[in-house]
Amino acid sequence: MSEIKVDNLTGKTTAKTVTVTVGASATQSLEQGLAKAWINFDGTATGAVADYDRDSFNMSVTVDNGTGDFTLGFTNNMGNANYCAVSGGHTSAGTNFSIHHTFVTTLTTSSLQNLTNDGSGSSNNWNLSNVLVHGDLA
Repeated sequence: MSEIKVDNLTGKTTAKTVTVTVGASATQSLEQGLAKAWINFDGTATGAVADYDRDSFNMSVTVDNGTGDFTLGFTNNMGNANYCAVSGGHTSAGTNFSIHHTFVTTLTTSSLQNLTNDGSGSSNNWNLSNVLVHGDLA
């Protein structure tokens, strides 16, 4: 088995042209396949907004807008507002997790809004919220 140890990979043509082989013959742009931001946060936390963030990459809870409504900011902005953001999680307040909903909305290059509710339209804070972002960085 061979092993390559490097600190940086730069494309031969441009910095963004590093590709990897996926399967027998398909290739994938390494940059396009990487998550650009993610966060795991506790929407039930109290205190400073920074106390909500359990772990994250290129993202933080920047504003608690009220029950079940958070603005999540990017450390490094996205290249445009057409990125893909998905969210999920749960609350320990109930046992029927299938009726809980989470939404990512209001996408901008510097932040997004994450909303959570109990499925009946009532907003609630979840003790486990996750958001994952794919797209191009600025």
